[in-house]
Amino acid sequence: MEIRVLKYFLAIAREQSISRAAEILHLSQPTLSRQIKDMEDELGKQLLIRGNRKITLTEEGMILRKRAEEIINLVQKAENEITLSDEVISGDIYIGTGETDAVRVIANVAKKLNEQYPDIHYNIISGDSVDIIEKLDNGLIDFAILLGPVDVSKYNYMKLPMKDIWGVLMKRDCSLADKNYIIPEDLWDKPLIVSRQAIKGPVLTSWLKKEASQLNITASYNLVYNASLMVEEGLGYALCLDKIINVTGESQLCFKPFKPKLEVGMSIAWKKYQIFPKALEKFLEKLKEVL
Repeated sequence: MEIRVLKYFLAIAREQSISRAAEILHLSQPTLSRQIKDMEDELGKQLLIRGNRKITLTEEGMILRKRAEEIINLVQKAENEITLSDEVISGDIYIGTGETDAVRVIANVAKKLNEQYPDIHYNIISGDSVDIIEKLDNGLIDFAILLGPVDVSKYNYMKLPMKDIWGVLMKRDCSLADKNYIIPEDLWDKPLIVSRQAIKGPVLTSWLKKEASQLNITASYNLVYNASLMVEEGLGYALCLDKIINVTGESQLCFKPFKPKLEVGMSIAWKKYQIFPKALEKFLEKLKEVL
């Protein structure tokens, strides 16, 4: 399977048309069709469903599209790193993270480093822990901010100096808003909006003293901003981390911490035995200095 043909396949998936993709790629339609048919024969799977009006992907085609995008991104990343001048420290740094106030540390390091190396650029990739770890393992990001313990068999890491605090995001006029803190029993009969990742783990359910199946979970989220919109519309109470949603000023929302307090530590991790280009080395040096 050639990189060139993967790019052809992605163009067809994007345009949903072989003729439009052929025009963009400056190829004849028969040539492009033959290239894709050869790839299907090589894989032994049908990738495209050729309809009258548009092309759709089979299940195998959707899998290939996801992996092809990752492969093309990796190739581009490798080309950029290799072709950079030895005299100029520049390049892109990719950092994966969930929604956490710890991003402020990254921003602080980036600002300090930018004063000396303005040609280094930073790309923050958001997602939950499953998404971020998958991207780190596949080389699509260089660093990941991870909550809780780190798999030391796979990653090097540095602990960050802050901890995130769990609590409840709620409307200011709801029945729990006058409380200074929230205990598990307060939430047992309430409609809850929960992190799709956290509710699967033992930490949150252990604090709640209930299994997920025993709770009134009305919705799940992987971005707290979306959860905050659901709270504003009265769908329920969002269990989330502090300092992510602004609850000051004229906000309709407020945040109340759990009691007993539930905190989670954070680390920034990177793959073991990794050879960093100079931009990443400088970032890591400045991060160690700041921490």
